[in-house]
Amino acid sequence: MFQNVSLANWATASPDTITEWRWTIFGVGVGAILLAIGLIAMGIFVFRKKNTDRALLYFGVFVILYAVRIFIREQPLLSVFAIPRAVAGHIEHAITFTIMVPSLLLFLDVVQTRWRRVMLSVLGVELVFAAFAIPFDLLGIASVETDIANSVLVLSSGTLMIVFVFFVRPPGRLSPELRVVAVGLAVFGLFVFRANLAGLRILPGRDVEPIGFLFLVCTLGYLVARRIFAKEESLFAIQKELEIAEQIQASILPRDVPRSAGIEIAARYLPMSAVAGDFYDFLTFERNHLGILIADVTGHGVPAALIASMLKVAFAGQSAQASDPARVLTGLNQALCGKFEDHFVTAAYLYADLDAKIVRYAGAGHPPLLFSNRSKGEARAIEKNGFFLGMFPEAEYSSIEMQLQPGDRYVLYTDGLPESKNAAGEEFGLARCMKVLDSHPSLPAAALADQLLSEISRWTETAKGSMRLQEDDMTLIVLDCAG
Repeated sequence: MFQNVSLANWATASPDTITEWRWTIFGVGVGAILLAIGLIAMGIFVFRKKNTDRALLYFGVFVILYAVRIFIREQPLLSVFAIPRAVAGHIEHAITFTIMVPSLLLFLDVVQTRWRRVMLSVLGVELVFAAFAIPFDLLGIASVETDIANSVLVLSSGTLMIVFVFFVRPPGRLSPELRVVAVGLAVFGLFVFRANLAGLRILPGRDVEPIGFLFLVCTLGYLVARRIFAKEESLFAIQKELEIAEQIQASILPRDVPRSAGIEIAARYLPMSAVAGDFYDFLTFERNHLGILIADVTGHGVPAALIASMLKVAFAGQSAQASDPARVLTGLNQALCGKFEDHFVTAAYLYADLDAKIVRYAGAGHPPLLFSNRSKGEARAIEKNGFFLGMFPEAEYSSIEMQLQPGDRYVLYTDGLPESKNAAGEEFGLARCMKVLDSHPSLPAAALADQLLSEISRWTETAKGSMRLQEDDMTLIVLDCAG
């Protein structure tokens, strides 16, 4: 088809040869543009962090496959790279048989058609056809029949997409960028129809399908770019909302721990993400009375944080019955029931009367209270639990009363501490928490809290010394009685 034409004899070359070389240069140019577009799209998809938009991936694969098919059809390029024509033919056929797969995936991702099952069925037919057509081509079996079947399948798939965009889907529901793509699809469809009709030997002439494809790629590129920018704007707006939510949640947590003669309190709050479902608060009184609430809302993120803010308001209304932990939890449960469906709250409430030297405690599905005496040691877990909050309006709670003695230490926490896992998936556990209490009786409350969190941090280190991602919110309150 092509003749070797040097600069010396270019002027004497036949018009047909010059025309062929012009078409070759044109085809290579179009292929180079498409390949660059496809590689850029793939690069953006691969290197963007947390990229969940697969339209960019499907677009890049679709364009790259088409560009490679353009190159593989140019005999001069095959000669330069010493690629046998037979090998090039197999590659070309493999691309021809599979190129509709990424295009259908892109269509499904972008358009979100109500014909999803129909289009998925077409995609399945394309995959099955490619699975048989490629081996048939390699073995030289029914090549003419396979080409005809592929042309019919491409025409059918393209017709379905065009019919959906222009006739089935209401035109008013198309976004501006989809309207642009619809025009590109229509133009490319005309070129595809002509190319496949030429493949069926119904129409004569040269294959100019790449021109239509380049036009379609420009419209698809516009669509993908608009989607990326829209998602970036949406992510920026979400980030701003998360920052505001984080500020609001920080405002509902106590700024300082209560200070009173004879007790020392330390609180640590380590959310897993910007906003969390853990919550703690204090009820303080003029006399030496103190109430401490710690709670854990199931789930994470903004929904859990909103429920935690509801808990803040509900807890503030329990001051009249603060000396009775069972009534406090009952009041919280009644305030929360009916407000949400997919979440619940575990909580623990501790009341300390420094004048009467007593401590009362009650829980609602919460991890046990840890207790030790700094002079006697022997840390133990105290559990007095009822149903978790927010699900059962008629739930009842009971409390336990203990004498408050000098050296007593009480530790309230959420389940993120004992359930922290090491690289092998083993939890830190309550036994190790109590061992930390027994091993460091002389540490003040703040230092003991830091020591416990430090032990958990070392536990969760990987073999390479790096930290595992925190899997849950962690809140810790240590109450020491100095005497």
